[in-house]
Amino acid sequence: MGALLALSSAVVYGIVDFAGGLLSRRLHHTAVTFLGQLGGLLLACAAALLMPTGAVRFTDLLWGALSGVGSGVAMRFLNRGLSRGAMSVVVPVSAVTGVALSVLCGVLVLGDRPGAVAWLGIAVTVPALWFVSGGRTGAGRETADGLLASAGVAVQYLALGQAGPGSGLWPVAAGRAAAVLVLLPDAVRHARRLRLPPGRCVQALLIGAGAALGLVLYLLAAQRQLLAVAVVIASLYPALPVILGLALLHERVSGRQALGLLGAGVATVLLTLG
Repeated sequence: MGALLALSSAVVYGIVDFAGGLLSRRLHHTAVTFLGQLGGLLLACAAALLMPTGAVRFTDLLWGALSGVGSGVAMRFLNRGLSRGAMSVVVPVSAVTGVALSVLCGVLVLGDRPGAVAWLGIAVTVPALWFVSGGRTGAGRETADGLLASAGVAVQYLALGQAGPGSGLWPVAAGRAAAVLVLLPDAVRHARRLRLPPGRCVQALLIGAGAALGLVLYLLAAQRQLLAVAVVIASLYPALPVILGLALLHERVSGRQALGLLGAGVATVLLTLG
């Protein structure tokens, strides 16, 4: 069940990144990022109110808030990179490095002990995600955006995974609130220069709500699965923008990308079995 929830999180995140990448080319990335976190906050609060909870500890909310700081950093640099038209570079770079950091911290700091099959799946995932990007490093600015986003991704996943199951979805809500506060100064600084068509704003809010749903699914997965394994499965999301690009934008897939997609499928099976 934990693996299925993590895979569902990856699917949702893949759709969100694809939609966010397209919108960031039509609306300033600052607006997309900030409005997205507002949309995520609204959905997370509604979901938290509807889901039964036990005792919500203050430490759980703090972990959630720290996760939100990571989300804010990740989305700021991810959307900036996507706005430059480098979806196939920035997303995989952020995912691969985020996976590596998260797994290392999970094993070395949190004491996770994946089994042999799961380790094999983890080992397949990193090169698979890199091949999904076409094996390219991209331009310097775009790679830098991906690396900065990856640090936020690692903090987001690791911190949220520490929240206790009795807290329900309130850590996700606390994280969205923290992300809004982190991004608020940047949004205020650019406010006078931003043109915000109502339709585009609604799209940004919905994309952010989708990202919050992905985090909800990840949190539920992390409560039922080893954190290192949940992170890796959830981080398979870069494969989906490539598939959507093929189906909807009529992009062409290279041999390396096809190999990467095959590797991502193999890794999913191994991690589910592990």
